[in-house]
Amino acid sequence: MIPHSTIAPQWWDYTCLDKDILSAAAKIELSDLPKLQRKGFKIDIYPTLQEFYAAEALEYVSAWTLATPGRPAGICGPIGPTEQLPIVAQIVNGLGISLKNCHFWGMDEWVVGGRAVGRDFPLGFAKADMDLCFSRIRPELAMPPENMHFPSENPQDGYSESFDKFRCVVMQGGQGSTKHWAFNDPVRRQGAYEQEPPSPQEFLKKSTRVVELHPMTLIQNARTSGGGAVHTIPTAAVTVGPVETWKAERVSIWHPGHHDNPFGMRLSAYMIANKIADTRVPMSLLSLHDDVRFSFYAGGFGTCRVEMH
Repeated sequence: MIPHSTIAPQWWDYTCLDKDILSAAAKIELSDLPKLQRKGFKIDIYPTLQEFYAAEALEYVSAWTLATPGRPAGICGPIGPTEQLPIVAQIVNGLGISLKNCHFWGMDEWVVGGRAVGRDFPLGFAKADMDLCFSRIRPELAMPPENMHFPSENPQDGYSESFDKFRCVVMQGGQGSTKHWAFNDPVRRQGAYEQEPPSPQEFLKKSTRVVELHPMTLIQNARTSGGGAVHTIPTAAVTVGPVETWKAERVSIWHPGHHDNPFGMRLSAYMIANKIADTRVPMSLLSLHDDVRFSFYAGGFGTCRVEMH
């Protein structure tokens, strides 16, 4: 029997992995990162936060510059990191880039009472996208409202279908404490998954859906967005799934160092580099995607060595 999680015994997560994998990941140093690259997995390291967030913002703009009237194109973006969003608006305004043929997909949204939250919800992701980026873009350059796709509690309302209609050049995200992208958390350890987690092949069939969030995800979002007040964090969300993710030409993950921890950043990089796909670490499933890029802020990579404070 696979050991239970040391954090949340009713759930699957990375603490249920083989100890050899965990130990190997913890030993990775910043200088080792380039050695983890392989075909389909590229790693970039930025020495300053200014360069890091500028590059992340340019990924938006680069995707949008590929859009044409005959082939609209865009990016699927996260809430976390968000520091790049005002820079995106600044570049668009400064260079006078029209977003008429461009598209944007929001990755996920909180679900409360069975419904995705509205733009008045303080922690709302669509609200943050608008406040930090799209509402700052000059009206004559702005993206048409119909080109902005945000998931609702009913993913069949056209959100998932839009990935087939328009070119998603890149899906950009961060990494959560459960080693997720978007809200693709590990699942509960119950029913058919009581003894073993779902297989990678089964997990990859999941499309945009409403999910129950792992306890670690609630704690992480309380820490990063709510001052630690876990009781303010919704326990469910709607999230883009692997099905839509695999329709993106590239998956780009950004590690500033304050979302997931030093060990987490190492673990996902190690598993993707070595093509170890395991649903206890959802991010590791990206080892099966043809084009994945990890970007690290060098100063946020930290260490897994014991340091008593």
